[in-house]
Amino acid sequence: MKDLNAALCLVFVIEGLFLFALPGAWKQVIERMQALGERELRVAGAVMIVVGLLALQLVRRLG
Repeated sequence: MKDLNAALCLVFVIEGLFLFALPGAWKQVIERMQALGERELRVAGAVMIVVGLLALQLVRRLG
């Protein structure tokens, strides 16, 4: 549970960095996402989950 909480905190930090450093680009990304259908968003979300899990396994094996 401690690792999950740490990971969620890092998500907030990374998203905050994008909002702080590139607010205009972040707005454009959100506008483009609003134009996508639910199916496309679900597929993108699924791809992100799989890539994140694979990256996590790689990091844990190397570290």
